[in-house]
Amino acid sequence: MKNTIFKGMATALVTPMTTTGVDYDNLARLIDFQLENGINALVAVGTTGESATLSPEERKAVIRFTVERVNGRVPVIAGTGTNNTAHVLDYTRSACDDGADAVLVVTPYYNKATQSGLFAHYSAVAEVSEKPIILYNVPSRTGCNLLPETVAKLAQHEKIVAVKEASGNMSQAVEIFTRCGDKIDVYSGEDAITVPMVAMGGAGAISVLSNVVPKLCVEMTDAAFAGDFAKASQLQCKLLPLTNALFSQVNPIPAKAAVSAMGFGEEILRLPLTKMEEPMRSNLFAQMRALGVNV
Repeated sequence: MKNTIFKGMATALVTPMTTTGVDYDNLARLIDFQLENGINALVAVGTTGESATLSPEERKAVIRFTVERVNGRVPVIAGTGTNNTAHVLDYTRSACDDGADAVLVVTPYYNKATQSGLFAHYSAVAEVSEKPIILYNVPSRTGCNLLPETVAKLAQHEKIVAVKEASGNMSQAVEIFTRCGDKIDVYSGEDAITVPMVAMGGAGAISVLSNVVPKLCVEMTDAAFAGDFAKASQLQCKLLPLTNALFSQVNPIPAKAAVSAMGFGEEILRLPLTKMEEPMRSNLFAQMRALGVNV
């Protein structure tokens, strides 16, 4: 097995914003909140961080700020993926230079790619990256499915150490475990199936849910790794109503509403994303209150 970047729960951080830019004061507070509640790693500028509408300068600055704020307390994983390989190489070099512990690279979206194209894309990133790479497969958003056989081929590269599998397809996840064995770590990219993924041998999750309830999320994965699947499964079920509420509109609309209600900045998103709508909004806040979150 290659070196594991983290084991447990990583939060795909929301990026607080103002009307004129990134709200670094509230980003700092959100990072501190995560660390105080025992989170195992943090992801800066992933999908949940609105990477698609941050400028290139903002993307790099948010990653740099997160690395500096965390100051080595947990691994920082930088989202460097786009649908343009040349841009991914630039973002990856920058994130490595700025001290990120690893990079998370989503499959190219919109223009998509064949499996051969995906292999070539990730191989190009692996050649320039100084840090470990997490593949990110989320076909519901990208229209592009990174197949298990391609993951297995990519796992042969020393820099490609993990995959965030967010297809929601457990049989596909099982095939990745079967084909890759101990060659690559697998992280759940679907909050609703974290415990089943860990039960299969997964290394944890990269989570939207943990923006809101990091302590409970860490408790869930800790229980699973300790072999207490009764407790872990109970927590997975307990968290399901909030999980569903956080995906009742497209991510990160509900996540931004949630962290804003918790006091981490204004509920500002960049178009084409807009504020969360009713009745989903009221249900989200009800599910947060049910878990003891003050909103």
